[in-house]
Order: sequence, then C-alpha cells, then structure tokens
Amino acid sequence: MRPAAEQFRILADGAAEIVPEEEFHAKLERSVQEGRPLTVKLGCDPSRPDLHLGHAVVLHKLRQFQELGHQAVLIIGDFTAMIGDPSGRSKTRPQLSMEETRRNARTYVEQATKVLLPERLQIRFNSEWLEKLSFRQLITLASQCTVAQMLEREDFARRYAQGEPIGLHEFLYPLAQALDSVAIAADVELGGTDQRFNLLMGRHIQRFYGQEPQCLVLMPLLEGTDGVEKMSKSLGNYIALTDPPAEMFGKLMSIPDSLIVRYFRLAAFASEEEAQNLEEALRSRQIHPRQAKASVARRIVAFYYGEETARWASEEFDRVFKYHELPSDIPEIVLPISELPVVDLLVQAGLVASRSEARRQIQQGAVRIDGERIKTWNTRVELSGERIIAVGKRRFARVRSASHG
Repeated sequence: MRPAAEQFRILADGAAEIVPEEEFHAKLERSVQEGRPLTVKLGCDPSRPDLHLGHAVVLHKLRQFQELGHQAVLIIGDFTAMIGDPSGRSKTRPQLSMEETRRNARTYVEQATKVLLPERLQIRFNSEWLEKLSFRQLITLASQCTVAQMLEREDFARRYAQGEPIGLHEFLYPLAQALDSVAIAADVELGGTDQRFNLLMGRHIQRFYGQEPQCLVLMPLLEGTDGVEKMSKSLGNYIALTDPPAEMFGKLMSIPDSLIVRYFRLAAFASEEEAQNLEEALRSRQIHPRQAKASVARRIVAFYYGEETARWASEEFDRVFKYHELPSDIPEIVLPISELPVVDLLVQAGLVASRSEARRQIQQGAVRIDGERIKTWNTRVELSGERIIAVGKRRFARVRSASHG
C-alpha cells in the first residue's frame, strides 16, 4: 500500500467534503500499518435502468480506492428502491415493485464496471438483510432517530413548511441506507453532496450497533446538459454511460461553455492542475471554447469506448454539424406498410419513445423528412422509396416499405 498521506491526497482530490478528515486519515494510517484494506461502500438504487455521467463522478472515486488496494462494495438497493430516495425531492417518489427494481439492477453492474474494476469489486443487494428485518427490529432501529432530526433535512424541512405531504416510509429510507453500512461494516461511504444526511445517519446507526462509524467522502453533483439542474434522467438532461459514442459526443458538445472546465474535472476525471490549466487557457483565449469542448468530449468518449472510437465520434460530429452532411451510420428501418401518419412513423422508426413525444418534437420544428421540416402532426407520409427521417440534430433513420423492396 502507498503511504497514508499520499492516499489521502489522491482520495481528497476532487472531493467536495470529507467527514471527518481526521478520522479518515487515521483509518488510512491504520490500514497501512495493519495491511488491511478499508471496506468502501457505494450504494445506488435501481429506480431507473441507466447510469449516467453524474453517477460516474462517484464511481470514479470508488475506482481510486480500488487502485489503492481497498475493498470496494457496490450496494444495489433493490429493496430501498421500493421506498425511493427522498433526497432533493419536492414530492414523494412513486414506489417500485421488487420485480421492477431487480430488472433495473441487472443492468447496473454491467454499466458500473465501465468505470469500476470488476476484479476488485464486491456486489451486494440490500434485500439480503432488509427483507429479513422483523417489525421488532424495525421499531428498535426507528427509535434511534427523532422526527425533529428527520426534519433537519433540508428537503423534508422545505416540504413540511410548504405543506407538501411526507410519507412515513420516507423517514425510513435514511435508516435503511444506514443499515446497509452496518451489514457490511463499512469503513468509508461515498456519495454526492445531496446524500450528506443519509451518510451521516450511517455513522449514527453504526455507533448504535457497536461499530466504528464510517467516514464520508462526498463528491460534487454534476450539472446536466441544461447547465442548471443536476444531471437526472427524469429531467432529460443526462448523458447515459450506455449512449452510443456519436450521441455521447454530440450531447457533450451541447453543454454550456460555462461548464467546460467542470465537465473536464468531474466527467473526464482531469486533475486539479489540468483543470486549472484549461481554465486559464480559456480565460486568456489561448483556446476557443468549441475546441476545448471537443477536446473534453473526446477524452470522455475515449474513457468509455477507446481513443479510435472517440476520434471517429469527433469526425462524425464535424460531418453533421460543421459540414452539414448526413451521418455515416444511419440505421435502416423496414416497415410493413407503405403509408402512415408521421407520428406513428417516428414511433415505429424508434426515433421517439411515444406519440406524445413525437407531437412535441413536430411542434418544436425538430422533425424533417428528406430535409423538409414537418409542420403538422397529422401529416401522412408515403414510403414509396427510401426516406431520411431526422428528429433534432442527432437522431436519424433510413425508412422504407417492405412492399417496395
């Protein structure tokens, strides 16, 4: 193992807060002296099937722990996802079934190992211990926290003050997450800054169960492509880890210039020195924002798909947006009919998720067929030959009728 001071420097780099720093340093010192890796926990609820670049900020910090020889434990919250994490929410989340959470969980491990080292990773599902909890044990657990403590949470306090309902089951979420830390005897827990209350509850509950409390490493929240709200699939401002390379590159090129350095630091995993150099180059106009953004986008795409693919994605972006040509890899769709409403065409071609989204895209002027903008959602389209369908600047399809060969 590397010296504790060196480990602390690496692990503190980019973190928003370490709680408490002295205890964390002491844990690292003891780990080196005893030759015992720390158990480092990261929990994620599979409330939706995809992970995005915002999740990768914390995943990369967990990878750093792995590279330093510590034991990474990824807790898949298949049980807690049925409650729904209330962090940052203005209203109660819809509850999911166990079947839904486990279906989503199946994709999480595959996506998480795009960042994490699978050979140094332990996967645990919290239904393993939470599902077995008796009502007596639940009462004992709940007795360790008061309503006043729960209302110290900013989101709960705000909802209570505004008269928004708070379900009793939402109060159980931080306690359930804390029990995860007890179950694996976590030395350290990682999370975004919005998880501070939940992670501190883990320290409190570990003490109750006679364990040494975990330390917290809190990471900044990455803003989404809108540049305002934190990255979230529900807000539609996300870049998924599973996005195809050209789409990932295109989304990254759409971020506001004000976020270039932040994405470089948090999503491209640049060092503080690299980020400062880029910031200075932008400030002194040694580099144009578009050039800087393209460089950051290439670095991010290369992390997930390799240098060659990142270079191709960059060239593909220029082809479409700089030279106004069609993409080189437009998917071909064959439909069994020769005429249909444009709304149905967009859905069947897989360019939109629903008829309502199709109508919205048409109303926004984002739909073109063979380069001609579609202005009304009740337009009917003939598939007498191959038609090039475009939705926005990044979604294309070649569509033809099976009856026309």
